[in-house]
Amino acid sequence: MVADVLAIVAVIIATASLSLTVVITRRIGSRDPMAVPRMWRRILKIQPLPSSMTPFTTPREGHEQVAFIANPTKPGIEELREQALRACSIRYLPQPMWFYTTADDPGTGQAKQALEAGADLVVAVGGDGTVRAVAQSLAGSGTPMGILPMGTGNLFARNLSLPLGETQTLLRTVLEGDERTVDVGWMDITRAHPGHGEDGRHLFLVIAGAGFDAEMVAGADEGLKKRLGWFAYFFAAIHHLGEKRMKARVSVDGGPEVESTMRTVMMANIGQLPGGITLVPDATMDDGHLDIATLDARGGLVGWTELFGQVMAQGAGIKDTSLLRVLNTSRIDHVRGTQFDIAMEQPQKVQVDGESLGRASKVHAFVQPAALTLRVPPGTAPKIEWAATDDAGDDPSI
Repeated sequence: MVADVLAIVAVIIATASLSLTVVITRRIGSRDPMAVPRMWRRILKIQPLPSSMTPFTTPREGHEQVAFIANPTKPGIEELREQALRACSIRYLPQPMWFYTTADDPGTGQAKQALEAGADLVVAVGGDGTVRAVAQSLAGSGTPMGILPMGTGNLFARNLSLPLGETQTLLRTVLEGDERTVDVGWMDITRAHPGHGEDGRHLFLVIAGAGFDAEMVAGADEGLKKRLGWFAYFFAAIHHLGEKRMKARVSVDGGPEVESTMRTVMMANIGQLPGGITLVPDATMDDGHLDIATLDARGGLVGWTELFGQVMAQGAGIKDTSLLRVLNTSRIDHVRGTQFDIAMEQPQKVQVDGESLGRASKVHAFVQPAALTLRVPPGTAPKIEWAATDDAGDDPSI
């Protein structure tokens, strides 16, 4: 009898879980079809968004020398190269330069070579890692950067409203699109012990963090990432829900340190993730600031559920989520600034834009305003852009 009741309850829970998964997946697919794995798009009949009908400008005057920096491991890279060569040819542009990334250099060195060779436009062809590596060399140079996103994540490209999966439209955007300037973030890492990775400075375009989010990034299975995309990170997160919270001291713009206990601390240049998930509501890529968020959850599954509810509320436009802290088992705190210093009691894993950088005991992050010029679809560039100032954060040599 008891076994029958338990079986019925299990079936009810499984059915409810499946229904909830379908609803959430369809909601994500309605906003960003490319964030849903292809198999699920077919099963749930999620249709791609219509192509942008915004007219492009006429080709730019002159003869831009274009350099493409491509990740050769991405499927279809040779076909894309042929299309890129043809796109430049029909616009009477010089034959573009073509560089391939390597395991030792994901694009930073190649971007420097392109600049030295006289490139007027440098295009990153690949995922978030390639984009970030190319941007690291172009930041502050004034040379425009284009993006041909390939892979599963493409978080920065999504925030630029690039038409993922539409190669011809992407090439037109790169060669004929509008230009806008955006901020970049930099993070300096101090290791607690030798062997935990190299110290150094790392650029980030979206979010850098320490603690739970970095553990999730480091634990994501590469095979699952290829098959499931961003959903792979949720499976990785499950393994770290029960780990100890971290203690850290946080200083904003050189102010006094504030000690707190948390699950993770994140510094955001952009606060939007795929599927409409908003971690840091006020973070925008052209306001000359970084926004820091500390997330905490106590009480096991109850605390994590409450925290998830607050994150979803932010995505719905509810910035003040204090009313959702029914049991006071979770919290999200936000603060804005141009530079942050974070000292952690115990070494924590750190990440930038989804790339794990090992463990660190201290991090220093700052913003470089209006450092990167990007080619974007017509009509998506803001009319008023942030003007670079003489603040300390302007120069990444600080």
